[in-house]
Amino acid sequence: MAGFGGMISVRLKGDDEFARAVIKRSHLFTLAESLGGVESLISQPYSMTHASIPLETRLKHGITPQLLRLSVGIEDTEDLIADLDQALNG
Repeated sequence: MAGFGGMISVRLKGDDEFARAVIKRSHLFTLAESLGGVESLISQPYSMTHASIPLETRLKHGITPQLLRLSVGIEDTEDLIADLDQALNG
């Protein structure tokens, strides 16, 4: 791989319910806590990987329900973009 890595975090406008809806509507990004695979993944650190961290600490460091982490896999770029677009716009 040359250039950029395949992991990004995004902060959504909206509430926890909206973030969960985006995750649910995604068809190509699998909800999972994993690294190193070839498939695209989506996670909500607030309720998954960082759930055991005290709430005050999570919020202090910007780990809110609106924060989603994407691990971009080897699927077609245009397909991934289209999937995120439909997931975000419902």
